Amino acid sequence: MRHMLGIVKAALVALPIAFAGASAHAGGHSKDIVDTAVSAGQFDTLVAAVKSAGLVETLKGDGPFTVFAPTDDAFAALPAGTVEDLLKPENKDKLVAILTYHVVPGKVMSSDIAGKSLSAETVQGQSLTVDAMKAVMINDAQVVAADVEASNGVIHVIDKVLIPN
Repeated sequence: MRHMLGIVKAALVALPIAFAGASAHAGGHSKDIVDTAVSAGQFDTLVAAVKSAGLVETLKGDGPFTVFAPTDDAFAALPAGTVEDLLKPENKDKLVAILTYHVVPGKVMSSDIAGKSLSAETVQGQSLTVDAMKAVMINDAQVVAADVEASNGVIHVIDKVLIPN
């Protein structure tokens, strides 16, 4: 996991460039959500967690999905040992719950929520609070980049990992 944290630090330096490249590639919508996240270069921890949870095929499915994707930096901000613990096979159910809490059915673009405050039910079953009155907040996470389109939905990049109740 220390190697992954090194990758996280490198990804943070390249964050704006990597994300701009992902947007350009996704413009043609030829990549699904997983492939778009992989090519962005700032979601290594999220992609590893999705693989560990067995959700790759689901997120490569037809969708559409709206994914609030925490960056590697967001995962690195969790208490020490949290990511490693979640990736253990015995914690797969908890990991699946956390990851599916970041997914809303349908394709919700920023223009759909601009100037609104609302609740959105996640695939996990609990609701998220969406506040787009000023800066766009998903619970207590801020959307730092929006509307990265994929062939089966859209990704909104957030600065924190969302934890269900």
